[in-house]
Amino acid sequence: KESDEVKETDEVKVSDDVKETDEVEDHKDSDEAKSTDVVVGDDVVTKEETAEADNAGKQAEPIGVVEVTHDNKAETAKQIDESDRKGTDLQDDSKEPEDKQTDDNVQQQKNVDSSTDVDINFQQTSQLQSPHEEAQMLDGIATVKCVLIPMGQVITKAYPLSTTLADIRQFFAAETKIPDNYLMLMMEGGMLEGSRSLASLGVPRNATVQLEIGSSDPKAYPMPQLTKQPDYQMPDVITVMVEQLDGCKKHIVVEIERDSRRKPFLGGYRHKSTGVEYHNASVQTNPKPIKQKTVDVFNRDSQTAIQRLRVQQTNRETSTQMTDIGVYVSNATDKLLEPRRYETADQLMSRKLAACVRLQSWFRMLAAKRLVRQLREDRERRLEWERQEEVRKRRDKEARIREEFERRMNPRSKEDFDLLYSALEKWRQEQLDEINDTKSGAARKAALCWLLDQETQLLAAIGRHKLEASRDNDKRQVIEFMEKASAPKRWKTFDGKVTQMETPYTKRAMELKEMLISLQMKYLTQDERLDVLLSLKHTVREHDCKLTQDIIELIDREADLLMRGVKEKNLDGLRKRIVTLFLQYCKTPTFNPEAARLLKVPQDAAQLRHNVYFCSSCSSYLPSVEFPLSSNSRVSGKCRRCIKTDNDARTRLDYSIYKNMLEVLRRTETTYSDNSRTCYILQEEDLQYLVEDVWLSQSALSAWDDLYDLVFIRWNKLKEWSPWNCVLLTKDEASAHIKLEDIREGYGEAFTQKIQAKHSMARNYFSKLPGMADSMRGVQPTRDVG
Repeated sequence: KESDEVKETDEVKVSDDVKETDEVEDHKDSDEAKSTDVVVGDDVVTKEETAEADNAGKQAEPIGVVEVTHDNKAETAKQIDESDRKGTDLQDDSKEPEDKQTDDNVQQQKNVDSSTDVDINFQQTSQLQSPHEEAQMLDGIATVKCVLIPMGQVITKAYPLSTTLADIRQFFAAETKIPDNYLMLMMEGGMLEGSRSLASLGVPRNATVQLEIGSSDPKAYPMPQLTKQPDYQMPDVITVMVEQLDGCKKHIVVEIERDSRRKPFLGGYRHKSTGVEYHNASVQTNPKPIKQKTVDVFNRDSQTAIQRLRVQQTNRETSTQMTDIGVYVSNATDKLLEPRRYETADQLMSRKLAACVRLQSWFRMLAAKRLVRQLREDRERRLEWERQEEVRKRRDKEARIREEFERRMNPRSKEDFDLLYSALEKWRQEQLDEINDTKSGAARKAALCWLLDQETQLLAAIGRHKLEASRDNDKRQVIEFMEKASAPKRWKTFDGKVTQMETPYTKRAMELKEMLISLQMKYLTQDERLDVLLSLKHTVREHDCKLTQDIIELIDREADLLMRGVKEKNLDGLRKRIVTLFLQYCKTPTFNPEAARLLKVPQDAAQLRHNVYFCSSCSSYLPSVEFPLSSNSRVSGKCRRCIKTDNDARTRLDYSIYKNMLEVLRRTETTYSDNSRTCYILQEEDLQYLVEDVWLSQSALSAWDDLYDLVFIRWNKLKEWSPWNCVLLTKDEASAHIKLEDIREGYGEAFTQKIQAKHSMARNYFSKLPGMADSMRGVQPTRDVG
């Protein structure tokens, strides 16, 4: 390039065959010229000088980071801030207040002057240079640190010594957007004019010089703040100060060669005291190319070794040489050996045996300590597990008691009222036993009369709760009926996904459900209520029959009363009649076709001739689903309603605990997936007999009698559950029982025979179950997903 262009810095090249080029400054021997050198510009730094500088207490430290781009774009570097011994570092100063800018610039000038060893009288140096040296100076490189006034921002670049002040002024004019005729260049307090080069200013090669750049018209063209670079960015050029053997310091400009390849990780080590990690470095040279083998080594011939049998005999002859006439053998490396006490084979074996015993004793002590520590940890884990289990059981029991108390205070279902009747019967029996034990004669009769009055009052209170729950259940059943009727059709496709489809019948049911909800809404204004009545009138007018005529008549009557200003509380009866007739309208298959599949009484009278049985208690003919059948039933017996009425009046038994046990049993059997059917045939009464009469309401293993903690599981887990293949255990015992592989080995012969005796008793009572289960397996049930 021309002299007025900014040249790029030379690359640092490391080679084993680099010859020394600077013969003018140092006339070295030929042996030194063959050593490994680092060529930087026109300077040569030998490998020996670099090693000696590293060994001299790590005093050859970088004095700064110089950033130079190949496209001559300015980059923000770091400002110089210290010191005389460590050289100058680059930093990017933040913006200071206006009243301190001048002092900071002066201080920065002093720091640079005191920290750089090459800041000498440039004019005197220029006068002492020869013509040959001046030619070499033009090819040299210098580091220029430009301080922007008044911000104090430092921009550092490497320029060839042939660079003129006009080039530097044009470069900063492009960066700061200020015309070059308004930029002032100052050096050591003096103004620089003209187009002089750096070499003419007396700047030595590989030296560092500082220039101040400011605006001659700060108001019209203020000096801007250049863009700040990241905290750290690898520069293109760095200046390294190397201290030589004679104590002189030498500045070397080194260009960083950026390589796109990824350097391999070669390991390293970590300092134990300071914790500093040191990584092994790799040279900045491309790896050797892999030589392509011309012979195919991945075949059978190359991987098959050819074995040959040869007889080999090693050399056994040895010889020694001693000092003799004409022969001298040095004894500098000889060792003097002294004979020790002779040790017999028995003594050697006894010493080895003692050492082995000692090692074994230490090893056994270590093993014992480990075993004790492991046992201690196992004990702590076991105690912690027992504590957590105790807390869990206590919480479960408290939750069950709270749930039972809530069920007694706010009964809603049939099981809740059975619980109330059972509690009432227990209380009555306790009071009756106390009266019979403590009183007699007239006092006993009076106590019995008082007990009868108390029982009557409690039954009346239960009846009131039953009426309230019945009203709530009726409303809930109506909503559930309408939701089932308006639900879209669903079925599973071949890929397992569920497909939904709305039919005209489901849309009709959806409209009727929304209309029913609107009729039951309260606190509506007069206009909103009239709109609901008008919509209902248009809906039922589609069919002309006695039911629709009655609904329309009631709608007109309520609309007339609303227009007359009648209070809403006087219209409650009329509105209930409208809701009742409209609900009857919704349950009629003629007006709501989807209701046909949800009605208990079929619309076709011919279907009533099949599966109909007579109840001897209420003298009614009912479908077969209304008669609960136990596993040993022979006749249909009483219907569900008669059995419930008899239980509420006389026996007052609570089957909720047995119902929960049966549900848990059925959920457990579904996990085996072996087509077990027997558990689905049993009813609550059958499970009650199995618990109370066969297993005596306690665990077969620990005799625990809390029914809420007992569960039924398989005795032999390879066979399906049945009354003669089950065992009543607690939840924890059931978990341990499932993990047993051999039952007889786990429990013993005596306990196994005891369980088999109970199985024989259950088999005799439930003798009809095997045939019923086989009948159920023969018929595959179909389930409608929709």
